[in-house]
Amino acid sequence: MTALILINPHAAGGRAQQLISHVQAWCHALPPQNDSPQIVVPDSIEKALELLSQLPPKTRVVLIGGDGTLNQMLPGLLQGRHSVGLVPYGSGNDCARAWGLHRMTWQQALAYALEGQVSAIDIGRAVLDQNTTTFFHSSLAVGFDASVGNRALAGPKFLRGLPRYLLATLRELVNLKNWPLKIEIHGEQVFEGQSLLASSLNTPTYGGGMPAVPHANINDGQLNLLVGGTFNRLQTLLMLPRLLIGKHLGHPRIQCHAFSNATLHCTTLVPVAADGETLGFATRIEVECLSKSLQVVKL
Repeated sequence: MTALILINPHAAGGRAQQLISHVQAWCHALPPQNDSPQIVVPDSIEKALELLSQLPPKTRVVLIGGDGTLNQMLPGLLQGRHSVGLVPYGSGNDCARAWGLHRMTWQQALAYALEGQVSAIDIGRAVLDQNTTTFFHSSLAVGFDASVGNRALAGPKFLRGLPRYLLATLRELVNLKNWPLKIEIHGEQVFEGQSLLASSLNTPTYGGGMPAVPHANINDGQLNLLVGGTFNRLQTLLMLPRLLIGKHLGHPRIQCHAFSNATLHCTTLVPVAADGETLGFATRIEVECLSKSLQVVKL
């Protein structure tokens, strides 16, 4: 098998379903000297991971979907040491931005995903309450950011990308709260107090294009921890314009730390989300950078 194309029919609010027949026709039109990739449309995450587990090691897997699709497939991709290409068809597509694919048509992205060169990128791993392990390629949101992500998942289907997350942010302001956090990086405490958010980023953007850590690099062997101190509703609202242009890092209550491992402690349950996918709540979160652990097709 030269490649497997895995289409998530639920991506982009179900709009990816409409792409299936077009992808099939595109693949059938490939020159005869090319080995046609296999196309699968699994009906569940479990089925998709089962398919990945049955592939020969180091198979090229092309995902058609968004950040959530890649996030859900990470365990199988890492275990099988598969290389992964991406056709961005999601709501946020922050991974596609970091990989240089977000301006491509799906046809361009698919051709590149099948034929492009692979390179290694970093991946994040988090352990919640010393029990649940998860991986992320873009962000691990803790606090307000996670609550916004959860609300965005239930947002209007006609909205995608940044507008969807901005609407979710405005709606979540009603429930805004700060959490009592203590944060250690490489065993040294860097923060203790009330915090609006403490999110670990691998990509420069999250939330459909917000430049949260503009200098972030997906293959530098480090993650970036964005920490917000105490903010009320008005202060959070006034911070949004600065966040949208990447000028928030100069704010006195905003910290940003590069790290390879960090631990977050909270005396109450705090919401957590990985790549926009809700993980529930935790009181202890251990985060680690897995340097150059995933082979991907990127520009």
